[in-house]
Amino acid sequence: MLIDVRDVTHGFDGGAPVLRDVTVRLTEQRVGVIGANGSGKSTFARMLNGLVVPEQGTVTLDGLDTARQGKEVRRRVGFCFTDPDAQIVMPTVAEDVAFSLRRRGLTRTEVDARVEAALAAHGLAGRGDHPAHLLSGGQKQLLALAAVLVTEPDLLVMDEPTTLLDIRNARRVAEVVRGLPQQVVLVTHHLDLLADFDRVLVFDRSRLVHDGTPADAIAHYLRLMDDDR
Repeated sequence: MLIDVRDVTHGFDGGAPVLRDVTVRLTEQRVGVIGANGSGKSTFARMLNGLVVPEQGTVTLDGLDTARQGKEVRRRVGFCFTDPDAQIVMPTVAEDVAFSLRRRGLTRTEVDARVEAALAAHGLAGRGDHPAHLLSGGQKQLLALAAVLVTEPDLLVMDEPTTLLDIRNARRVAEVVRGLPQQVVLVTHHLDLLADFDRVLVFDRSRLVHDGTPADAIAHYLRLMDDDR
């Protein structure tokens, strides 16, 4: 998928811009996004599926404008939030994954088969009847991921999905993401997760300030953090 962000500036409620003059084109399979809190990286991520639309400039995905064709964009772009509880809406694990398929025109048999396959693929086999909100933190994030991926999006955007997890569960989620066929844009503070990514963007003070390989981008980011001390 071609992600084309052109001359984007955005602020909330008339405040100072949280993104300013951002232009970038992305086609790579694995793209990381890093930056300090408040740098604009999460707003950038939300623009990729139309959760936020730019005040100025355009964001298109394979030619679909997020401001004018949001419904079509969201059918092709999945989004995972930092806190999986923000995405879990149904009482049980299986019901939560099935909820994502409610408007896909599938038969009950087809839904059940896709839900079972999604749970098996993400380490939740046999937990379909388990109360969703009683899962561990890591399992909840895997459930949120399964509920998004069951719709078979072309692009998966993840906003700090490992921030609330311990190291073991963060690595487990990272391993799942590493094996996905989908294009992935990952916002993270866990820099080690980006070692094998194709490209990493660095945001600072509302601007895209660096775009390069993981090693170069992480080094640039760490220098910025040293300069701010």
